[in-house]
Amino acid sequence: MPVLRVRDPFHRGQLAIAALFCSLGFQYATWASRIPALKDELGLSAAEVGVLLMAAGVGAAVSFPVVAALMRRLGSRRLALVSALCLALVLPALAVAPNYPVALLVMGVDGVLVGCLNVAMNAQGAALEARFERNAMARLHATFSGGSLLAALLASGTTAVTASVTAHFAAAATILLLSLVYARTGLLTAEQLPAATAGEGEKKRAGKWAVPSRVTLWMCVAMAFGTVTEGAMNDWSALYLEDVAEASAELAPLGIAVVSGMMVVARLFADGWRSRWGDGRVVLTGSALAGTGLILALLSGGPVPALLGFACVGLGIAAVTPCVYVAAAGQGSDSLTLVAAMGTTGLLAGPPLIGFIAHASSLVWGFAAVAASALVVAACSTRIRWTPAATEELSRS
Repeated sequence: MPVLRVRDPFHRGQLAIAALFCSLGFQYATWASRIPALKDELGLSAAEVGVLLMAAGVGAAVSFPVVAALMRRLGSRRLALVSALCLALVLPALAVAPNYPVALLVMGVDGVLVGCLNVAMNAQGAALEARFERNAMARLHATFSGGSLLAALLASGTTAVTASVTAHFAAAATILLLSLVYARTGLLTAEQLPAATAGEGEKKRAGKWAVPSRVTLWMCVAMAFGTVTEGAMNDWSALYLEDVAEASAELAPLGIAVVSGMMVVARLFADGWRSRWGDGRVVLTGSALAGTGLILALLSGGPVPALLGFACVGLGIAAVTPCVYVAAAGQGSDSLTLVAAMGTTGLLAGPPLIGFIAHASSLVWGFAAVAASALVVAACSTRIRWTPAATEELSRS
């Protein structure tokens, strides 16, 4: 495979780590896009599909002890490569799963591997920033969304040619393996990684886990509620537009497009905002914008205010997870692993939580809970030790 050669070490590392982020989004969206076909092949009910999806979430949520130990033993580079390789192999394994119990097992393993790669690639991203003193994390997170988009396009193109899930997943696995070959050439090695961000410096404490600090706990809360906001918007925005805002069937899907599109755009520019204003101010301002914008949209009613409110959420919440990951990595690999586990839990727990609230009251109150989640992030941001802005460091020097 011809490898793109980049001489600048920062950009070489950035592209390699971006390949991991893109791969994770691609892998997730690939199997998610074929849930209907898997449902038919395995003869599943709607409830069984829900449990199948939950299996991945449970695997990711409970992976914290495993990931923490593997980070100390393998380091972020090797853990990223091993977990990315295994995630590529999960796709054909799921395609050939002979029955429901085996599919549940495969999805549980997928969740654990997602937890491993999520921590390892974010540790690599935080280490890249620390080594070269340049912001990159927000753009790296943008490539996750790009990977999801590529997977959707591949799924659409493949299904137009063949209905075979096995053929589709085999093609996707091949793409993931090629991406892994490229990523391997530029990931930071153990010698290049700051010990605090990579976990290698914590090998002497292997097998031990300290009680998380107060700062780490605030990060966990911020990450959980930030991903609750993100996940709920992706899953419920179309239904809100159609059932509450009374938008047309053609307009309703734009809710997801507006949120996702604004998040991608914001993450492409957020590293510049971080350099200028600092991570803390970006998170505080963004989460406050997300919460207040959505509240105003709920009070106004109608499809246009709803879309504007959704745009505020996408714009405001986009930089939360990249900034919190960087702050958590600065506290050590155990803190990063715990914060990542809370993020996965929030992302997976958010949509059903909003569903429960909507069932008990209405979808308006469900979205009010989403707005409240964003405001909780704003409150937590005042208690976290953030990386200062580049302009602040220059003024001090």
